[in-house]
Amino acid sequence: MHLKRTSLFYIITLTVVGAAIVALLKFGASLPVPQGTPVVEKAAAVAAAPAAQGATSAVDMLRENIMTNFQHPLAQLFVQLIVIIFVSRIAGKLFQLMGQPSVVGEMAAGILLGPSLFGLLAPDAFAFVFPASSLGALKLLSQVGVCLFMFAVGMELDMRHVRSKAQTAVVVSHASIVFPYFLGVVLAYFLYSHLAAPGASFMAFALFMGISMSITAFPVLARILQERRMTKSYLGSTAITCAAVDDVSAWSILAFVVAIARSTSLAGAALNLVLVAVFIAIMILVVRKGLPKWIGEKRLADEEPSSGVLATVVCVVVTAALCTEVIGIHALFGSFMAGAIMPEVHNFRHKIALRVEKFSTVLLLPLFFAFTGLRTQIGLLNDLSGWLVCALIIAVATLGKLGGSAFAARFTGMGWRDSLQLGALMNTRGLMELIALNIGYDLGILSPRIFTMLVIMALVTTMLTGPLLTLFGKKQQAPDGASLRTTS
Repeated sequence: MHLKRTSLFYIITLTVVGAAIVALLKFGASLPVPQGTPVVEKAAAVAAAPAAQGATSAVDMLRENIMTNFQHPLAQLFVQLIVIIFVSRIAGKLFQLMGQPSVVGEMAAGILLGPSLFGLLAPDAFAFVFPASSLGALKLLSQVGVCLFMFAVGMELDMRHVRSKAQTAVVVSHASIVFPYFLGVVLAYFLYSHLAAPGASFMAFALFMGISMSITAFPVLARILQERRMTKSYLGSTAITCAAVDDVSAWSILAFVVAIARSTSLAGAALNLVLVAVFIAIMILVVRKGLPKWIGEKRLADEEPSSGVLATVVCVVVTAALCTEVIGIHALFGSFMAGAIMPEVHNFRHKIALRVEKFSTVLLLPLFFAFTGLRTQIGLLNDLSGWLVCALIIAVATLGKLGGSAFAARFTGMGWRDSLQLGALMNTRGLMELIALNIGYDLGILSPRIFTMLVIMALVTTMLTGPLLTLFGKKQQAPDGASLRTTS
């Protein structure tokens, strides 16, 4: 009985309300049309289309409407997200099967989705998925992803490791910056006239060539050590410490380089550097000390951070990123600094990192790889000299980073085998290199040709890390099969 009453009420309600709506639409059609310029011209064009086309079939109209809707910026972005995430996941799995970190596959996927392969094999499909008008939104989203990623990298820094191995970490990490930086500047002297972007000064080009040779990808290095179960070993903890110091040092240098490159005078560069120093001091002395009080001890200890805590963290990250962007360096430096000053008590960093890393690495970072791939045009290296210069860049980068790290580690007392393995790990560039290269490209310092060469260098040196680590880690075998340890 109750079911019948409910059904009857449902039918009557729909009938009465539906009839009322139809009646209102019929009477409203006789109202005078408002005068003036139409606000939405597209709607007027669509309304007039049936009368203009006359006998156009409903199927043709449906097809045209669907294609028109596909050209909407939001629809284009969704198509790009689907394609990028799908290809990135497949490439990541394939590279894992080949013994490489999945992030290397995601980097390669970005290049494959660009004009170097996708645009070459299927130009019409490439133009449909990545029209030039859509790249602005893709760039902004990718920059947000990089800022979140740098925030997570900042939270991964553990200064306790640095304090326990301070001497080795400082010597090795700074040697791994100084030597390749010098070689990068020397290389810039010979490449500037032919490969720098039009209008770029030699100073800016040389400084960026130096930094591109000096960066170590701390997150990729940590992932390689985890996959090889080396994190708790002496070599692994030393490598993590050296990479952490290297990251802080290299990104500080890059911040100064960007400040110099963006300024139009020496006085402007000096003012930018002063503002950077003030920002760092405020973050360390004010925000770092005040953040635990602002959040509250009880909230820091909660197993599940509340929405209020997450909102506070997001505000700190966005404000720091905004400050460094306005100062004249880059938003990612502020994000990195925000991560570095997050409270360490009650495992707070780990709880926040879990919520940031998955979102940024699965959704937003592949967009950055794809956007980098859209800028990478391997077809520009269309002659032997181009590939020879690219090979020279890879050799110089490896010699400076691996060689400088290995010799410094040997000097501090490590054995040759561990020193070479440490050098191979420090030679990992990965995503951090791509971030620096995109900054140089955006500033008009790197031409598309040298940008492509440096992207290839970043990919190759990162892919070499695993094989070199295995090669240097092998023990010499005595004639009778006994293992001989490498002497220190």
